[in-house]
Amino acid sequence: MMRVVTASEAAPGRVNEDQVFHHRSVVGVLDGVTVPEGFDTGCAHGAAWYSRRLVTHLAGALDDAPDASLAGILGSAIERVTRDHPGCDLANPSTAAATVCLIRDAGSELEYLILCDSSLVVDTGAEPVLLVDDRFARSMQRIRDDYLLGDVPIGSEVHQARRIAANTRKRELTNTPEGYWIAAADPEAAAHALAGRFPLLGEGAVRRAALLTDGASCAVDTFGLYDWTAMLDLITENGPHELIRQVRIAETADADGRARPRFKSHDDATVALCVFGEESW
Repeated sequence: MMRVVTASEAAPGRVNEDQVFHHRSVVGVLDGVTVPEGFDTGCAHGAAWYSRRLVTHLAGALDDAPDASLAGILGSAIERVTRDHPGCDLANPSTAAATVCLIRDAGSELEYLILCDSSLVVDTGAEPVLLVDDRFARSMQRIRDDYLLGDVPIGSEVHQARRIAANTRKRELTNTPEGYWIAAADPEAAAHALAGRFPLLGEGAVRRAALLTDGASCAVDTFGLYDWTAMLDLITENGPHELIRQVRIAETADADGRARPRFKSHDDATVALCVFGEESW
């Protein structure tokens, strides 16, 4: 049995570009890609619209083919979203897009899929296993080194100019073998997702799994508030909303981004905690 608890919160003053997904035995988190104001995407829609539409079509694709692979379901959903905005320039590499992290309770196994920079943390009773698609991190590292120097405050003219320049370089790496893959206009991206399985029965069975967009995983990998074990314990005992609350405190304490250089003061944050076994109820 799987118990699911979720939380999703927009960055203060913003529309939530994240989405949480729970349909049938599949759970997921999605993070729509924010682009700087005025940046050319070729699309009349935005990240929030895209992530909402992708969630809708994930449910439809799952209903139509419940036994399909997670990659097949995601690919079908991407294709369906593409048909929802035919007037947009979908060849633009900055077209509306979203990261995706999915798991499925398949009875004896837990299946997973990760596309871009959302994280999956799995507890099997030993040291938690962190699963991330590090192609995005590798692609972005040089860009971050060039544009996230911590010498100017977030929101300043210089910071905004650097953010636009960073996005211009990032688009050259989007959905390419030399860069990283993300859900956007090309269903083929789903085939490049990280995918695998964990046992749900017997020795090494999964006890807990947490899916996090980067606005939530930053509690560990940006702000260093916890290690992954302590993070799992926090959201298990106090709920995902408590993790997000503590992230907001950390973001506010470094609102100008000088201590923890980043592109935004605050980010949307989404967490899905899945607890397995009869004891979960």
